[in-house]
Amino acid sequence: MSGEGLAKILSGTEVAREIRNHLANEVKEIKQKFPDFKPKLVIVQVGGREDSNVYIRMKIQAAAEVGVEATHINFPRSISQGELISEVQKLNGNPSIHGIIVQLPLDSEEPIDSNLITNSVSPHKDVDGIHDENAGRLAHGQLEGFFLPCTPSGCMELIKRSGITLKGSRAVVIGRSKIVGMPMAQLLCWHHATVTICHSRTKDLPQVVREADIVVAGVGQPQMVKKDWVKPGAVVIDCGINAIPDSTKKSGSKLVGDVAYNEVQHVASHITPVPGGVGPMTVAMLISNTVKAGKLALEKILELKWQICILHSDIEISRSQSPKDIEELAAEIGLFTQEYELYGRKKAKVSISVLERLKNRKNGKYVVVAGITPTPLGEGKSTTTVGLSQALGAHLKKNVFACMRQPSQGPTFGIKGGAAGGGYSQVIPMDEFNLHLTGDIHAITAANNLLAAQIDARMFHEATQSDEALYGRLVPSEKGERKFSKIQLARLKKLGIEKTNPGDLSPEEIKMFVRLDIDPDTIIWQRVIDTNDRFLRKITIGQSPTEKGHTRETHFDISVASEIMAILALTTSPQDMRERLGKIVVASDRSGNPVTADDLGVSGALTVLMKDAINPNLMQTLEGTPVFVHAGPFANIAHGSSSILADKIALSLVGEDGITVTEAGFGADIGMEKFFNIKCRYSGLIPNAVVLVASIRALKMHGGGPIVTAGTPLAKEYKEENLELLKNGFCNLAKQISNASKFGVPVVVAINQFVTDTQAELQLVQKLCKENGAFDAIICNNWAKGGEGAIELANAVIRATEKPSSFKFLYDLQLPIEDKIEIIAKEIYGADGIELHPKAKQKIELYTKQGFNNLPICMAKTQLSLSHDPSRKGVPTDFVLPIRDVQASVGAGFLFPLVGTITTMPGLPTRPCFYDIDLNLETGNVEGLF
Repeated sequence: MSGEGLAKILSGTEVAREIRNHLANEVKEIKQKFPDFKPKLVIVQVGGREDSNVYIRMKIQAAAEVGVEATHINFPRSISQGELISEVQKLNGNPSIHGIIVQLPLDSEEPIDSNLITNSVSPHKDVDGIHDENAGRLAHGQLEGFFLPCTPSGCMELIKRSGITLKGSRAVVIGRSKIVGMPMAQLLCWHHATVTICHSRTKDLPQVVREADIVVAGVGQPQMVKKDWVKPGAVVIDCGINAIPDSTKKSGSKLVGDVAYNEVQHVASHITPVPGGVGPMTVAMLISNTVKAGKLALEKILELKWQICILHSDIEISRSQSPKDIEELAAEIGLFTQEYELYGRKKAKVSISVLERLKNRKNGKYVVVAGITPTPLGEGKSTTTVGLSQALGAHLKKNVFACMRQPSQGPTFGIKGGAAGGGYSQVIPMDEFNLHLTGDIHAITAANNLLAAQIDARMFHEATQSDEALYGRLVPSEKGERKFSKIQLARLKKLGIEKTNPGDLSPEEIKMFVRLDIDPDTIIWQRVIDTNDRFLRKITIGQSPTEKGHTRETHFDISVASEIMAILALTTSPQDMRERLGKIVVASDRSGNPVTADDLGVSGALTVLMKDAINPNLMQTLEGTPVFVHAGPFANIAHGSSSILADKIALSLVGEDGITVTEAGFGADIGMEKFFNIKCRYSGLIPNAVVLVASIRALKMHGGGPIVTAGTPLAKEYKEENLELLKNGFCNLAKQISNASKFGVPVVVAINQFVTDTQAELQLVQKLCKENGAFDAIICNNWAKGGEGAIELANAVIRATEKPSSFKFLYDLQLPIEDKIEIIAKEIYGADGIELHPKAKQKIELYTKQGFNNLPICMAKTQLSLSHDPSRKGVPTDFVLPIRDVQASVGAGFLFPLVGTITTMPGLPTRPCFYDIDLNLETGNVEGLF
């Protein structure tokens, strides 16, 4: 316009209402597809003032109109900078919160660096758009994929509504604040305006402003911009809000902008009023950014294609291959920084909170790797797990996770050596994988032994004190008041005592409360250590004079045989772990009732010791694909699989089109059967395919080949072609294929190729596999070629997982214990039946009486034969399975019948692996682990 008449009003109130209505419809549409979509904004305020609270209420009201949940958190002025940052970081770590803004007072009791606080908000949740990372992106002209600051963004929307052509226009921004002035200038610049940024003391400021087609004032000086400063027909955006005296108002003041509105409206073409101009737009853009943050979080969940940086190795394999920093891998697979904790640069713990964030993402396909009955040398199950994962991820570009057990220090330094896979299919860094990792086994050892110590300590105190003395010490008076602890109240409830005041218990009730009355002959809880030490297989404790003759015989188990390890592997949440730890049965009392960790008062402390161990450990393969290494339960007396939580997180992360490859311990008759009947029951996960690993060497052994012994050279039968021996031994593989088929899961056989195998031998096995019901049989040489050597296997697995699933369990949990044992013996091992020894019968009666009948069965038998006799190879027939005892892991959630003699404390051989293990003092590298 030419300056005649009045400027058109750019009403922020009206435009903001349009924006909110549009956002409300957008949120509604998204919720129709994703009902749990709920963008959430948290407004953090320090030292609330009434004027600030008015604006906060406006933001909360605007959020509610759109369908955004807004929460106001007010901290006192006395909060320290460190405390405030800690609170903000907690909000950063909450995946249900999408936007965070922090409002600081002009003054506070504690010195606070506002820039530090601003940057403590995650840039992914910085809906104010003022984090340095977001500001830097704007400065570089990256206008998409992050958050623009709210006030400048709102101003741009109003400028566009004026109809002015931004490209080539002259713009002047008065004020250089990081919240308004500077980002406003950058926005105008990146929209191709010619921009001049000024401050209140700019030389010839009126003349500079007079040349502008667009004026944005945000300097904080009331009515500074006069009529004669403004070019006729200019667009004027007033960002100032200043209070000036006004005797006509009840408050004695009124709000005005930085522009003399009554004057300037006569020359400008468009102008924003104060109030009602920029203010409502700032709120609208804040809500818009919050909706955007919610959408980005949803896209992150729905985004299924990873961009993995593939690693390549050379001849020295793991030592020469530098792993990616684990932060890089975490970003590639869609983890947020607050969802993992670094343990050095090459491994991290991943928070199980990821499951909540990804709860609406469909799981990927679930593949379990098992093996035939192995030789003592192993047949390459771990190597195949890694190689298959590398083939799927690095070569076929699938989202894929491998899930593996953490190896025990016992085998690592004893007879087996490292367990990270082998050749070009292994987990790196291999030395960290095989040694302490992140300390999970140490945590299990500490928790296990704390419980063991409490058993003997409680028996000692009960034997040496009266009821009254025990009660006084168990429920002491503190500052004249006696209180039951939380766990003691739970014990009272279990005993049927409803009283909560320690002074109200009768002598009989006190006796019930303080006397666990453990029968020493029934104690099943042992101390553990993660070292092979045969001389701890039987010991006597309590020989110090201070124990007053209260000795008893006991023994040590290896740490991975602890029930707490099995609990870690089978738990589904911290709450579930706490419950399972409390249910651990350590013994029976003299009346035949189970005594638990809750009864001993120790389960809360066990949970504390295990609070970090519950989070899976993230590592990588030699080719840079992700691996979860978590839990390592003994595959004989426990179920022998890595954790449910690792599998669940992996399945969520890979997404619907991805694959999670998890490993089952020992042969399929042990590991796979327990995986299906125990792990899948507790996880609720449905497997899509089985990969059954076999080797020509093992099949020849089952066909009558010479004994295979670790540490001794292989006989010539294993180095030369022998089709007859191979054909005779195929019966074991055929039986394992049949076993997998009983569960309704397709089987892909992976024939792990060794250099001594001939083409005729390999092709014979392939032919026999397909004739005996395998979905496919693939020759693999991933040990020598890495993922490239398992591409054909990977394609076969993909095809197998696309078949409809008809998975079913082998037995009903409600069946009697004896029946469930017999079903496994007959169906999986091929036994004619079972023979219960007197001790086993007694235990079955006891566990049925104690209410444990409906637990699944975890058979404890040799891994070297389908039968109980390790010398019987192939597929033994005409045998009855002897059950000499039945024990209970009630916390873990299974009963384990003992078949033959199972050693839970391995011994060191004559020449242990540690003869070859050393630290290179020049490079710091571990040598000789594998």
